[in-house]
Order: sequence, then structure tokens, then C-alpha cells
Amino acid sequence: MRLPPFEEVVAEYGPMVLRVCRAVLGPTDAADAWSETFLSALRAYPDLDPNTNVEAWLVTIAHRRAIDVGRALTRAPVPAETLPERAAPNADPAGYDPDLWDALAALPPKQRQAVAYHYLAGLPHADIAQLLGNSTDAARRAAADGLKTLRKLYPKDRI
Repeated sequence: MRLPPFEEVVAEYGPMVLRVCRAVLGPTDAADAWSETFLSALRAYPDLDPNTNVEAWLVTIAHRRAIDVGRALTRAPVPAETLPERAAPNADPAGYDPDLWDALAALPPKQRQAVAYHYLAGLPHADIAQLLGNSTDAARRAAADGLKTLRKLYPKDRI
């Protein structure tokens, strides 16, 4: 048994592949997935077993390419009417809120680091303990004490 020419496969199964892509992505982005499907299929077609169910094979490829296109779309930039202002690359962060920086500077070093690592970077206390060279409980305590001190030093309506 011999496989038909690839152009016949595209003509026969193209509409079905487009329906699959539309079902996964919607009408706007389906054409990209359709094209990607047949590019992938074209590369693999010469080595395809003649007994393969071509329709099922193409649906599998279409499904995977539609997911790939969907993932790429989620990473693509979103157009905006106005762009937010960016800080200068060498700007001093203390210039944004000097009171906050003064309050942070007043904390003991381990408390300041624990607050920054936990509340700004989102690290768990176990990771903070390794960074600071102490126990998980000590890191948890330093973060809690640092936050408590910050609440005293920095206006409550701003934390």
C-alpha cells in the first residue's frame, strides 16, 4: 500500500484540520495552527507508515499545534493605548518613597533581609533560613518582627 501525494491529503483533510484548530483556538488564530499542522505533517509524511490512519494522525498534530499556538499567544505582548512610565535604569529606588526606605534602613539587617526575601520575593521561610544562616523558626521570627517594626515606623495606611 502506498500513501497518496501530500497535496491530496491537504485537500481531503484540510477542512477537518481547520475545524479542529478553530474548536481549540477560535476563528481568529486557527489559520496559524492549521499552517503549523501541515508544515509538521509535511516533514513527517515521507516516513509515515502506509497503514497509518491519516485522519487521526492529522488530528493529533492539529491538536498539538493548536496548543502550541495558544501558548505562544499567552506570551505575546498585549497592545495598550498608553504605556506606563518606566523608571530610569539608574534611578534610586529610595526616591519613590523615602519614608519607606528610611523605615527599612532602621531595621536590623536580618529582619530587613527576612522581610525583603519573604514579603517582596515570596521565598518560603526555609529558603530564607538558608540564605541567612539560621533556622526556619528564626527566619519566620525575623520576618514577623521586621514587619511589626515596619508598622510602627511607617504610616499604617501605607503598608
